[in-house]
Amino acid sequence: MTTVPPHIYLASTSPRRRDLLRQIGVNFNVIVFRSGERGIDADVDETPVPDEPPERYVERIALCKASAGVKRLFWRKLPRQPVLAADTAIELDGAIVGKPADARDAHAILLKLSGRGHRVYTAVAMSDGERTRSMLSSSAVQFRSLSEDDIRRYVATGEPLDKAGAYGIQGHAAAFIEEIRGSYSGIMGLPLFETAALLEVFGYPL
Repeated sequence: MTTVPPHIYLASTSPRRRDLLRQIGVNFNVIVFRSGERGIDADVDETPVPDEPPERYVERIALCKASAGVKRLFWRKLPRQPVLAADTAIELDGAIVGKPADARDAHAILLKLSGRGHRVYTAVAMSDGERTRSMLSSSAVQFRSLSEDDIRRYVATGEPLDKAGAYGIQGHAAAFIEEIRGSYSGIMGLPLFETAALLEVFGYPL
């Protein structure tokens, strides 16, 4: 008798999150939120609420993504499995720093991060339609001072454009980072300790 291995759904198109799940041996299918799909604006609105702390913001968005993923399982009549979602944001001077709008914005963000410390928050959430749980990872990152040439060359790679804070710790920007205190995988976008803990809650064997 063949045993079907357990699966979950990942409500994210991030290749980094996919790689991190594979790293710990999780079987998953990606569930994509198609543009224009009914309810998309209502259930995954990533606009920060005024005066919302960054840690609360990422947790709210991760929970919304997980719940939205479960809704799509019903709409598309897909097999019922838990949905995993995550969200990452950077805090600098008490403000949320998200993904840059364009190359000019990426340059401005990196200039602000130059020679300074900032905090990276990543929330991970899971839902099976009956239970919804979340956990938060918080890490401190210290950047070295960056020259205009450093920033210009890095922005030209295109790497900063789809990443919170305009950098990826696993890419070229690793050379900018003097010190981290916290979760390397959390800074990448999916804290594996917290993810494993949630998987255990939902009965996924690791």
